[in-house]
Amino acid sequence: MQMPPGNPLLLSLTLQELLARDAVQVELIPEKKGLFLKHVEYEVSSQRFKSCVYRRYNDFVVFHEMLLQKFPYRMVPALPPKRMLGADREFIEARRRALKRFINLVARHPPFSEDVVLKLFLSFSGPDVQNKLKESAQCVGDEFMNCKLAARAKDFLPADIQTQFAISRELIRNIYNSFHKLRDRAERMVSRAIDNAADLLIFGKELSALGSDTTPLPSWATLNSSTWGSLKQALKGLSVEFALLADKAAQQGKQEENDVVEKLNLFLDLLQSYKDLCERHEKGVLHKHQRALHKYSLMKRQMTSAAAQNREPECVEQLESRIVEQENMIQTMELRNYFSLYCLHQETQLVHVYLPLTSHILGAFVSSQIQGHKEMSKVWNDLQPKLQCLFAGPHGAPSPPRSPQDGLSPH
Repeated sequence: MQMPPGNPLLLSLTLQELLARDAVQVELIPEKKGLFLKHVEYEVSSQRFKSCVYRRYNDFVVFHEMLLQKFPYRMVPALPPKRMLGADREFIEARRRALKRFINLVARHPPFSEDVVLKLFLSFSGPDVQNKLKESAQCVGDEFMNCKLAARAKDFLPADIQTQFAISRELIRNIYNSFHKLRDRAERMVSRAIDNAADLLIFGKELSALGSDTTPLPSWATLNSSTWGSLKQALKGLSVEFALLADKAAQQGKQEENDVVEKLNLFLDLLQSYKDLCERHEKGVLHKHQRALHKYSLMKRQMTSAAAQNREPECVEQLESRIVEQENMIQTMELRNYFSLYCLHQETQLVHVYLPLTSHILGAFVSSQIQGHKEMSKVWNDLQPKLQCLFAGPHGAPSPPRSPQDGLSPH
């Protein structure tokens, strides 16, 4: 982990350095169908390891379990849900995207990126990756057992660590809530772009169908006018332009889904993993430490009571032995509690390293809107001259479409 000399607690990483650690692609492989089984497989390719391996969802599950086992005090992103019976293509694609976000957050995380379990997952091409992952974690112990600084973690923490932790947790909760709303709105905009594309396509097809209508026209209806024939001729070819407009709208929606929604989801996954870590800290090591202290206090009371009642020496010795054992356990838990806070401090900094991703997201959103409107505007402008015959006056002379200022204004 890159840290400045003198204080191993501080991260000295930029977002660019973090993103440059690796770029992992996760692509779907067509489903394999057996007599009774049908499953989804993924091609996982790592830029850093120059590797390409094939993984199933259950391989990701075992990998996730090994990460939690080795790094219980770090942000381990959650996996998407397991496939449900009758899962459709939309679910499978959403899960592929979530797995891609998961593995990229893990591959760029400073401690995870240096661990053998990540290298195995991204590069091992043997027949049973799950057993290989489990073997790598056997008899190794978690990060607390292997970190040289674990016993001195308290020395690197500020005196008001609990207060700072509470404030940081509240701030990140607020950021998460805001980004969650931003993501929901971005998804709605993408959905509207896709719906707009479908509407434009159908609009053009209906105009074309109108222009291709072959129903005979009675002479008493036309009064020898060629208006309907001219209109039909103009309408007939409009489906091409509207199909192009639909394509541009769909492209914009797809681009914003990939460059805006996915980046928002990536950041939300990270923030959620931070929230999960805070809960693990409170419900795990901190809670166990408090329970151990409560048990110790009960044992001390029992010891005092035994001494006052002049119990048998063997009974008192057993109680003393248990108290010493409990003291050792409390000391270890206290060290783990401080190490958990030490890791939480670093993970909080890591979240803040990711915060400038906001500018990337906004930049992608603005660029997409500018490019999309620019391209659609060009198609609309190219379409306008082709509509001149639709605006022909009563004597056949073309007249331009009227604007609200020409008398169509409601005022």
